[in-house]
Formats: sequence, C-alpha cells, structure tokens
Amino acid sequence: MTLYEFMNKHRLAYKTYAHDEVHDSQHLAEALRVPGRNVAKTVLLCADHGYACVLVVVPATAQVDLRLVSKCLGGAEIRLATQTEIATHCPGCDHGVLPPFGTHLGIRTIVDSSLAEHEDLFFQGCSQREAIRLSYHDYCEVEHPLVAQITRQEVATSCR
Repeated sequence: MTLYEFMNKHRLAYKTYAHDEVHDSQHLAEALRVPGRNVAKTVLLCADHGYACVLVVVPATAQVDLRLVSKCLGGAEIRLATQTEIATHCPGCDHGVLPPFGTHLGIRTIVDSSLAEHEDLFFQGCSQREAIRLSYHDYCEVEHPLVAQITRQEVATSCR
C-alpha cells in the first residue's frame, strides 16, 4: 500500500505541495517558506542490535537524542539505521525519504513533544520534490505515537 493509499484509507485530510528537489528537512522548510520547527524530520532507528526498528519524528531544527529514545524504550541499545535499512522499510519512496507513519511500515513511532505545539505538520511525501501538510491532531488519531521529549535543544533555525 502506498503512503497516499494509507492516508486515504484512514480518511486523512491532507494537502500536497510540489517544490524543488530537497534532500533534508531544513531545506524542505526553506522550500515551503515555513519555520523549520513546523517541519517533521523522520529518522529510522534500530534497537537491540537491529532486532527491532523504531521511527522517530522530530522538528527539522532538532537532533534526536539517542539516550532519550533509549530511555523511552526501557534502556534498549539504539543506533541510526543504514540507508539500506531505510530503503527496505520504505520501498515506495525516493532514496532517503521516510514519511512519519511507522504504522504504515509496521513499526512503533515516537514523536518529539515539541511538535504537539503546532496545528499542522509538514513532511516529505514519497519524493524529494513533494511535501505533505497534515493536521497534527489527525496525524495522532491515526498514528497513536508515543509522545516524549527525544531531542536536544534546537540547533538551527535556517539552513543558510
């Protein structure tokens, strides 16, 4: 099932935006002309020596704190997934693109609590030339993520 089939199946009201090709969430924020803190950056992590994966969703301006994620998961050993592991979990998307729906991929999702402050989320669609806008409330209604502080303080407000 594609990402769009998944969102339509769950009757999510979303809007898509075409933009110039971007390869990271900070540049996506710039392309959309929205603050980086409103753009969701999705990171795939592997837990317990790769036996389990978890999807974390954080603001584009933040960095995932692996110690905080480990704490959320009861002390599990955590590492960043490889590009091969990302491609395996998200076969219908461009290289490096990972939408914020762990349930679509059959894995757990953790969302940084700072994203709850925003009415809408912006994130990459299935390509590096498309973004999606979705209400945070609707996202949580479908995803049922664990919401916790999993980031270090903001590191940048712009990619320039």
